[in-house]
Amino acid sequence: MPFTEKLLTVPPPIEVAGRWIKRYHVTADPEGIAPEVEKAAYALLPELLPEPDGTPPATFVVLHRGGDDGAYLNAYSWVWDNVLHFGGAAAGQPVLGCPDRDPTHFVRPGMPWIGCVWELPPILHERDAWVRHMLAPDVPDLDAYLADRLPEGTTGDRS
Repeated sequence: MPFTEKLLTVPPPIEVAGRWIKRYHVTADPEGIAPEVEKAAYALLPELLPEPDGTPPATFVVLHRGGDDGAYLNAYSWVWDNVLHFGGAAAGQPVLGCPDRDPTHFVRPGMPWIGCVWELPPILHERDAWVRHMLAPDVPDLDAYLADRLPEGTTGDRS
């Protein structure tokens, strides 16, 4: 089967464990990610977040529902002013060490992977938004950073 981009939706930010979380959802399903998968993923999210270090508490996540039983949660948190901390979880994907094919049974696989081709597009946008609103101005603007989100559409074909 040839490669095709997936759909990207952008729910509003939420606060989890004292951090502001910008959210990106990736799926081929026009109905979006099932509520039970989203709930299970975000229940594990606090375990994927770093300890506070003085950097404004901001994270962006990519929740990806694969074309099979797999579901993936990638959490990218800003630390040390300009560095991304990564925490990941997967469900329903035995090849990653998941105990079953249940897309709501998230575990931390411990793989050094940071995302697949459908999960990576938000990283470039978030890097530029962090520089634009947090590093370049004389006074960092966390609210402006949180409002600056990659537009919904597909995971690619954005040129």
